[in-house]
Amino acid sequence: MKVLGINGSARLNGNTAIMLGTALDALQAEGLETELLQLGPKCLQGCIACYKCFENKDMRCAVDDVLNSYVEKMIAADGILLGSPTYFADVTSNMKALMDRAGMVARANGDMFARKAGAAVVTARRGGAIHTFDTLNHFFFIGQMVVPGSSYWNMGYGREPGQVKGDDEGLNTMRVLGQNMAWLLKKLAA
Repeated sequence: MKVLGINGSARLNGNTAIMLGTALDALQAEGLETELLQLGPKCLQGCIACYKCFENKDMRCAVDDVLNSYVEKMIAADGILLGSPTYFADVTSNMKALMDRAGMVARANGDMFARKAGAAVVTARRGGAIHTFDTLNHFFFIGQMVVPGSSYWNMGYGREPGQVKGDDEGLNTMRVLGQNMAWLLKKLAA
């Protein structure tokens, strides 16, 4: 079994990557394969509402760019962690573009993420994290995905890169999330 973590932060190895890495480490400790995909600072184009994915039904977006390689990784994964820092009380524009386009392709192809496990990971300087958490979870729920819980909401606090390492509760929440996702995936596979 494999879990794909997707970091929607422009900072490749910042707080969101640290939080995702903590959850992925817990998944690895449970015997699961993991991969961290970092969207980074390059701009991912949003959905253009061409609906070609509904015509083509080839599990691809008609806008031929890097998104299709991300969708392939999402299809191959049993579980997906979407991570985003909080930008003005919501996800980053790159994460939103990924969600809109991958979500549209999934719906056009029979809800191809249905019954995969999915969980949100959020970082914030201080506020807006719950809205960001909700945005990510809406992607999972409309895609008929199964969402494991943790010991608290899946968020960590820190502004400067690495500052989230001081959020012991946030890091523990990620460890529990990884353990719960591993448990869920094993139950789903049984």
